[in-house]
Formats: sequence, C-alpha cells, structure tokens
Amino acid sequence: MAFEFGMFHEFHRPPGTSQEAAFDESFRQIDAAERWGLDAMWLAELHTAPERSVLAAPMTIASAIAARTKHIKIGTAVQVLPLCHPLRLAEEAATVDQISKGRLIFGVGRSGFPRVYQAYGINYGESRERFAEVLEILQRAWTEDAFSFHGKYYHFDNVRQSPKPYQNPYPDIRIAANSPDTFVESGTRGVPIFVAVRLGTLSELAPNIRAYRDAWKAAGHPGEGKVFLRAPVYVGATPEAARSEPEASIMYFYRFLGERLEESATQAGVRAIEDRAARGRRLRDITYDEALRDKIIVGTPEMVADRLMQLRDELGLDGILAELNCGTRIPNDRIMNSLRLLCEKVKPRFH
Repeated sequence: MAFEFGMFHEFHRPPGTSQEAAFDESFRQIDAAERWGLDAMWLAELHTAPERSVLAAPMTIASAIAARTKHIKIGTAVQVLPLCHPLRLAEEAATVDQISKGRLIFGVGRSGFPRVYQAYGINYGESRERFAEVLEILQRAWTEDAFSFHGKYYHFDNVRQSPKPYQNPYPDIRIAANSPDTFVESGTRGVPIFVAVRLGTLSELAPNIRAYRDAWKAAGHPGEGKVFLRAPVYVGATPEAARSEPEASIMYFYRFLGERLEESATQAGVRAIEDRAARGRRLRDITYDEALRDKIIVGTPEMVADRLMQLRDELGLDGILAELNCGTRIPNDRIMNSLRLLCEKVKPRFH
C-alpha cells in the first residue's frame, strides 16, 4: 500500500466564529481535499468543548461527507467506544459504509480525558473494559446473522442487526495507541494503530511501535502491522513563512493541552502511572523550538516531504493524519494553502 495522506479534522470553531460558519468553513476544506486528491479525511470526536469545536457527532458528519464526495476515504480518529451504545453505533457505522460505497475507516479509542466521561455519567476507570465489550459487539453485529452477548456492561439476546457494512466483513478498524499496554494489546489483536505525539515526542515512538510489532508477530498474524502517525503539520511557501505562520496557534494549543492534562490528573479513573500532571507541566512550559524539533512537522513542501520520508523509514509508518490547525488559530486561507501544498507538492513525492 502506498503511503496514505490524510487530514485530521476537528471542525474547529475559532474565536469569534459562529457554529454555522464553523460548519461551512470545515466543509469547504473537505471539498477542497476531495478536489486536490487527498486520500482520507479523519474526524475527531469532541464533546463539551463549544469554544473549540462543533464535531460532536462524527458518524453524522461522516455521512454528510459521504454524500458530497466520491473518492476520499472517511475515517474516525477516533470514535470513543465507551461512550457509545454498541448496537446503535453498529447500525450507524454500517450505514455510513453503505452510503460511501465502502470508504469508511473505523478508527476507535478510549479518549485520554475523563471530563467527557463525567459529562456522560460514565466512570473513566471502566473505559478499558467497556471498550473491549463494545468492540466485540460491533464485530459480531457486523458479521453474524443473529448473536447474543452477556458481558459486564451489555447484555443482548438473539439480536439481528441491519444494515451490514458495505465492506466485507466490515470496515478497516484502527486503534489509537497511547499507553504501552495498548500497543501490545493492539498487536495481539492484529489491528492497525494510530500513534500520536500530543503528549510525547516523535523520538519516543520507536520502542512502543517495536512492542506492537513484536506482539503482532508473537500472535501469529501475517505481515507486521500498520502504523499511522497523527501529528501537527504545516506546509508553507518558504521556510520563514512555514515557521512563523502557525507559531501562535501551536503554542496556544500546547498551553491549552497542558492545562487540560494537569486538570485531569486528579480525576476519578486516571491511573497513577500515567503521570499526567508532570506531562501537563512540560507541555505548558514547552518552547516553540522544542516543538519544532520533536513534536511537529513544519516547513516547505520539500522539507515536509523529507521529514515524513525520514519518519516513514525510521518508524515503519504507513501514513500521516496531518493536523493542519491543532490550535484553532490559523486563518482559513492559510489552512487551505497548507492543504493544497500537502496534496499537490508533498503527496506526489511518495508515489
């Protein structure tokens, strides 16, 4: 498979922007991505964040994208499984896969922040077990004519689900891997993974990816497992523009993320080993030079292509989910230009 180029989209709502304008601007970016030949559009799932995003219903947005495009793949990055009713989600995802004629990629995860779980009335400490149950139910709903399930959280008897997915047996599943045990679990399951550098650095990824591929091999799966990187990317016309134009937005993002991480460190269900408070302080104190060195991919098309090729070769990457506006502060015309350069100048280097 060729290196996959995708855009990670949060349907941002910049300061002073109405919700209606946020939807309109985001769909214009998606239409441009289809026109310029991007491989995949990846949808976040963000709740209780009206100051940041209007993307709370990824399956609804995915259906809208499916109806207005013909070629681009539509991915969730990620659908937060512990917050979903598994039968309803199985129906909705299968419906999107049918409408899109098999263009859905089903990315799943647990989310790193317990605040949304509190809003939904679900204990974050249950997220790991709930995730496993929901994923099993989805796979059985998509592949079995009728099934029963009795777990800790869900109980179903003789359920028959329709529609089934367009893809056989179901859309590609990719799991967001952040903690060391999730890398191993995903390798054992034999599913592709997303890796990200919001909390860590690019140089920290290699040992975890090795553990994933070792677990993949030990479980007897063919091949070696696919790995897709989600990271902030900005492509500019000159080195100076590429460096300066996203700086304020990216630095705002790391301060925001650091504060959220520190805040979540003491909330129920968070494991002590995650050391969230220390990671949050590091993010709040990070300099732009540090971010440029080991957390983000910024430059001219040639610089970005060279860096992606280096990471592809070092880590064995199969694709990129480019966060073109993680801090929500980059103006739309600059996002569009960065997206165009990514599609027209960077992507062709990989074919």
